[in-house]
Amino acid sequence: MSALRWGCGAAGLGRALVPAGRRRLLAEEGAGALDGIWGRRRSSSASPCERDRRKDWGHAELLEVLEARVRQLQGESVSEVTVKRVDMAQIPEGSGSSFQLSRKAEAGAALELRGRWAEKLDKEKRIMQKRKQRLEVKLQAHSQKPPREQQPRPLRVEPRLKNGQLAGCLQRWARGSPASPWEEQLAQVLQEAPQKLSCEEVQAPADRGAEAQLSGQRQKLLAFFECCLLTDHLPLAHHVLVTQHGNFRRRWLLTLAMYNTVMLGWARKGSFKELVYVFFMVKDAGLAPDLLSYAAALQCMGRLDQDASTIKRCLEQMARDRLQVQKLFLAVPMSEEERAALLTAVRKVKPAFSPPPRPTPRVNTSPLLKDIYAQGGPVSYPKLHLPLKTLEDLFQQQLRVELATTVQVKSVEKAPPLTSEVLHARETLRSLRDQWEAALCHELQEIKAELARRAREGRPTLYPHLCLLSEQETAQMLLQVLQVLPPQGESLIQLAYQLGTRAFNRHVVQRKQREHQVPALQRRYSEYLRLLACDTQVDPPRLPRQHWESLGGPGGEPPPEQPWPLPVLVRLGKQLAEVLVRAVRMPRSPGAPAGAEQLIPVLYHVYSFRSFRQIGILKPHPAFSQLLATAAEPTLTFEAAEVPMLCPPLPWTSPHSGAFLLSPAKLMRAVEGTIQHQERLEHCPPAALHGALDALTQLGNCAWRVNGRVLDLVLELFHARGCTRLGVPPPASEAPRPPSRRPAPGTPPARLAELRREAARCLKAARELRSLRADALYRLSLAQHLRHHGAFWLPHNMDFRGRTYPCPPHLSHLGSDLARALLEFAQGRPLGPRGLDWLKLHVVNLTGLKKRESLQARLAFADQVLDEVLDSADRPMTGRKWWMAADEPWQTLACCMEIARAVRSPDPTTFVSHFPVHQDGSCNGLQHYAALGRDSAGAASVNLTPSDLPQDVYSGVAAQVEVFRRQDAEQGVRVAQVLEGFVSRKVVKQTVMTVVYGVTRYGGRLQIEKRLHELQDFPQEFVWEASHYLVRQVFNSLQEMFSATRAIQHWLTESARLISHMGSAVEWVTPLGIPVIQPYHRTAKVCQGWGRWLGPGLCPLPASAPSPPRPPLVSRRPNTLKQKNGFPPNFIHSLDSSHMMLTALHCYRKGLTFVSVHDCFWTHAADVPVMNQVCREQFVRLHSQPILRDLSRFLVKRFCSAPRSQNFSKNIQMRKLFQTLLALPETGTFDLEQVKQSTYFFS
Repeated sequence: MSALRWGCGAAGLGRALVPAGRRRLLAEEGAGALDGIWGRRRSSSASPCERDRRKDWGHAELLEVLEARVRQLQGESVSEVTVKRVDMAQIPEGSGSSFQLSRKAEAGAALELRGRWAEKLDKEKRIMQKRKQRLEVKLQAHSQKPPREQQPRPLRVEPRLKNGQLAGCLQRWARGSPASPWEEQLAQVLQEAPQKLSCEEVQAPADRGAEAQLSGQRQKLLAFFECCLLTDHLPLAHHVLVTQHGNFRRRWLLTLAMYNTVMLGWARKGSFKELVYVFFMVKDAGLAPDLLSYAAALQCMGRLDQDASTIKRCLEQMARDRLQVQKLFLAVPMSEEERAALLTAVRKVKPAFSPPPRPTPRVNTSPLLKDIYAQGGPVSYPKLHLPLKTLEDLFQQQLRVELATTVQVKSVEKAPPLTSEVLHARETLRSLRDQWEAALCHELQEIKAELARRAREGRPTLYPHLCLLSEQETAQMLLQVLQVLPPQGESLIQLAYQLGTRAFNRHVVQRKQREHQVPALQRRYSEYLRLLACDTQVDPPRLPRQHWESLGGPGGEPPPEQPWPLPVLVRLGKQLAEVLVRAVRMPRSPGAPAGAEQLIPVLYHVYSFRSFRQIGILKPHPAFSQLLATAAEPTLTFEAAEVPMLCPPLPWTSPHSGAFLLSPAKLMRAVEGTIQHQERLEHCPPAALHGALDALTQLGNCAWRVNGRVLDLVLELFHARGCTRLGVPPPASEAPRPPSRRPAPGTPPARLAELRREAARCLKAARELRSLRADALYRLSLAQHLRHHGAFWLPHNMDFRGRTYPCPPHLSHLGSDLARALLEFAQGRPLGPRGLDWLKLHVVNLTGLKKRESLQARLAFADQVLDEVLDSADRPMTGRKWWMAADEPWQTLACCMEIARAVRSPDPTTFVSHFPVHQDGSCNGLQHYAALGRDSAGAASVNLTPSDLPQDVYSGVAAQVEVFRRQDAEQGVRVAQVLEGFVSRKVVKQTVMTVVYGVTRYGGRLQIEKRLHELQDFPQEFVWEASHYLVRQVFNSLQEMFSATRAIQHWLTESARLISHMGSAVEWVTPLGIPVIQPYHRTAKVCQGWGRWLGPGLCPLPASAPSPPRPPLVSRRPNTLKQKNGFPPNFIHSLDSSHMMLTALHCYRKGLTFVSVHDCFWTHAADVPVMNQVCREQFVRLHSQPILRDLSRFLVKRFCSAPRSQNFSKNIQMRKLFQTLLALPETGTFDLEQVKQSTYFFS
């Protein structure tokens, strides 16, 4: 990549931490520097002199960036480059060898510049330094001039209209003619036909990138107006609307939703005159009022007690616009007070009018869910083990947690001795935080004042968003984020998104408090708990969602808080990050007295290169990191939504309503920046989502508790330097370190390169270890925090394919072996006659020792090793440690403890077990493929047919590959001869497992290469050739063994390729009615777009993140490669999620406790036979549907039903797609009913 081209995008990066001499300059340029936050700044907004100054600064910073880039290219071990020089604090001796090591690494990496390019850079640097000196003299003289006092501009109320007739009417009425009151004016303007816009104003964007940018600008405008209403800045919103409307070049950005938002604000205040002004603008913009427009007008008239004639004319105009009054009460989201005002207005004209009753909830009509929603059938919905009073107390605890928005948890990290150094560090931190909070509040006040001034100029800013929270609340939120910032820093985009999301979540909680939704929630939830409590009954029995909806008031659910668009979230977060960088400073030496030393910034800005991408990163100063490490504070702070709930979650009732009591949650998690998923969900009929909503609610209603005995053992290892083999990461001090001695002069270049690579590997290992340690710390601290709670709950949501996940990220059953072993069911169930046998089978399954044996053989083996099981339970750390050799050691140990308690109980059949037993699918992806293609051979390989022993598809593929190898070896193929004795199940397993999920030959070759490297006896010089050979033979074997599977994969891939070539993303609907659209689009690679998105100041470079979220300037053009490669695995994932949800709903109907980890189903030991029966029945019912035919019909209707285009090439593509979609793969003769008799289908 060209360094010059790269440097242009990075020019100005150092504005994050400007030196003291330059800060005044940027403050004076604030009007121009902040313009980019909400749009592109015009070239005429700055004077020529000012533009020259910016150009000179840009050249100087470009030079610095280029010089840093040269150092990075010459020193391969340097992965990050500091853009601005940062004052380094003096770290006390012996206070951190890691920091001493980092200083040595930096000194060794700063290589001397050589070559002609370096000489030119040095010469250019001297020229730039002279220019800087001259410019600083000018700036100093400029800064001494007294600033001109500017009077704030008055807020505009009366709009400027383009239509002459409307403008004339407005002029006459604005003069206050007694013959034309405002009520008459509204009736007249409603009768005006919408004015047609000129061709110039209605022209569409030229390309998809411009269309995406237009959508982002409109989202920001609408969010500005909505936030103005929430913060009581309605005159400011009206002023900006009038200004934007009067600018005919920007009017096309305005939509009817924006006009309606301002109208609704005036309606709530009863300001009829301003509301009529907005109606004039609507007509002048060529828009027709909709239901929300009329609802605002009628609400306003209802509050002002207007005469009936004006209301009558308004209703008559509604009828002429083909809008029904009844729909105002059904289709427009309103609060109870707004509903009452609207009803008052309507009854002035129609005294007998009564709002239409709430429509009877529609029932899902899917044939797969017919039994779930059948009326009058026998049901035995499970109850929780807790009484109503206990559940109500738990609700109050959870409510307090969410009102506080954060949770303080005691850390399980081993506390250091309370030496004077530790106490002094903690006291220093407390003092600094008090100073930082005051500085942040002051900085926020200044930023808000500046943004308010700019908003009064008619341009939307972040001012109303910053007013949603008080300065103190925002400052505390920023300090919480600073506290958890890792020493290696965090991506600026990720940090900005995190800050914006936290601000939004706090705003939602506060808004629900202000609007008095909390008391209503308390009353409704108390009634809802009667359905779940063990000592109350509800008749007739209902599903939780159905019961919750029946408890709603006549007005239905309160309007949900719409999430802010991603551009707004990131811009707000970026602004808050900039405030944090400017305000938070500390002394060079934390022990120095106040005012004795120069203050240095706590955060500084660096960039890094990741896969040829330039990543902007905010890093804490090493002195601050050292201060935190020395203080070793004993508490951790979590967001309320990151912690398991202390009461049952709210049922999911819509894409925006469910899970937490007050904190917002998304029904569907997706790649941030993609809004197509949310659009599909909102346009989906509510009844179509009932299956998914009820399944997620059922999963979230499972009560959990912490396995205290396992937790104590894990904490013992955690405090004793960890154990990598058992998944307990050691502390960061155990990370590998590069050689501390510098290489001797004259060391060969190859040796220097090797040392640099070794240092890079050590740095990477240290960072990974630090991340793993922090993850374990959070998980174990939360487990310790919740261990004395009798129960807690994990609300669930789903990804874009329908796969389910717990919302709390740190402590859940969806994780590693250690994470799963820490949890067990809070509600126990007696083992019954077969429960102990299932516990024994489960412990054998967890060891992985008898995968090819029958259930009877596994049970006999469990009886043989019962002494080992009991020894493991009694002396896990001092005995024979049999459990440590298992595939899943911690779960094996937990199961050993459960078996020990059961066999030692007086009657094992009455022993109450809390342990979850798993039943796992046998290569579940291939099972779905075999069922789709009715492939008899494939079905037998993945246990869809009954058999005495479990079939192992991986061993079958390895055997087939061995047959091919022998044939090639006999024909003299050298690599086939070398591979003799090395083709095993382990070598091919990962590739076979991932082929069904879309792995390519390239990816499969890398997997096999890694396995061959692990074989000590294999000649390493043949690894590359052998991996190529084996991956080819694995694919050939799968083609022969699963012919129908490969045919279906090819059909799906080819269909997706043709669809994406036509410019569309692949989408479909799952058998349970969940709309799916693949989020793979081409990203706009324009640095200028990133600059407009983020705005100037902290990071004008393209600060792309290696992980989500993505920028909003994502082209609507799909990524063909990802679309076609992703369609087969994503479609299969949507089928396995449908199977899981069906199993969950039917298990709930039978009274079982059920949870899952994708294709691994969990329940009590006593209920495993029932769950197995339900699992098989629902798999057969799912695949009895014409899934591929329905998919073909949907794709034809969605992508081949458009009228013929004038583009001949596009017509050819559509015809080819049509033919491909109709050419369904042929199916075999496999009988699905055999699955019901297959013992090892799930086992």
